[in-house]
Amino acid sequence: MSQPNIQAKIRSNPRFAELVGKRTRFAIILSLVVLLPYYTFMFFVSTQPQLFASKLSEGGILTIGWPIAALIIVGGWLLTGVYVSRANGEFDRMTEEVLKEARK
Repeated sequence: MSQPNIQAKIRSNPRFAELVGKRTRFAIILSLVVLLPYYTFMFFVSTQPQLFASKLSEGGILTIGWPIAALIIVGGWLLTGVYVSRANGEFDRMTEEVLKEARK
């Protein structure tokens, strides 16, 4: 079977459209969940640094901004793991189904 014919079958498959839609929505949602807190944090750090400058303990050197920044970074890593897990599970299964149908 020729390559353009397989590509046409894949593009016309409703399961392919479903896969693209699900994957795109999921990626956008996860991107917003990561980027919104990050840019909000950066905005407040640059415009109102006193919000994050208070010390965690009397006489301590760590400010409240450090743990918040760490949570944002760790959250990004965790959400990357969530995406990889779903991509290797549900999205890969859907891709295999689409390819199986296109090869018929």
